[in-house]
Amino acid sequence: MSAACATIAGMTAISIGYARVSTHEQDLTAQRDGLIALGVAPDRIYVDHGLTGTNRDRPGLREALAACRSGDTLVVAKLDRLARSLPDARDIVAELTERGVRLQLGSSIHDPSDPVGRLLFNVLAMVAEFESDLIRARTREGMAVARAKGKLRGGKPKLSAAQEAHLVKLYGEDQHTIAELAELFSVGRATVYRAVERSRAKAPGSGHHLSSPTPSLDASAK
Repeated sequence: MSAACATIAGMTAISIGYARVSTHEQDLTAQRDGLIALGVAPDRIYVDHGLTGTNRDRPGLREALAACRSGDTLVVAKLDRLARSLPDARDIVAELTERGVRLQLGSSIHDPSDPVGRLLFNVLAMVAEFESDLIRARTREGMAVARAKGKLRGGKPKLSAAQEAHLVKLYGEDQHTIAELAELFSVGRATVYRAVERSRAKAPGSGHHLSSPTPSLDASAK
């Protein structure tokens, strides 16, 4: 009976794989193949597609951690697939260690009790965090350059130029209230006010005046 129990106990230790890519355009095949080569069964691989490592709240990661039991090994191709910040990486390792689960980074088993292993892990986590910061900085710089070149614009106008001209014309005929114009063009009253104000700015001598003060932009604008 004890031998059978020992056999069963030995069979319970399994490898759980986790893979992640940051965008939906990226492919998980290479990571999957790498995890399988490291001994992870295909049906034991959990993935997150299109989620960054800076976000700890990932469904695939939650499932992978939940699947791990004492004696199991969580396997990732690289540390940056698991976490992109030093605090998150440390928290995940602390949780795994407390539950008796080992962490395998590529072909290496992380030993939290080994000072050299802890140092290497911290260095890898810091590099992953640094790379994540660089990516964010480059993204911000790229957006700033695109804006400067006019490639990034604000939200699409609520009204086309022709629609706005028609709205202003109707307003000038004094046949409709602001509320009626807003309903007619399926926009908020603030949009009507702005359209009329723009028209007045272009033709200050037109003599058309709003029947009420121009409101500040608020939630009524659609």
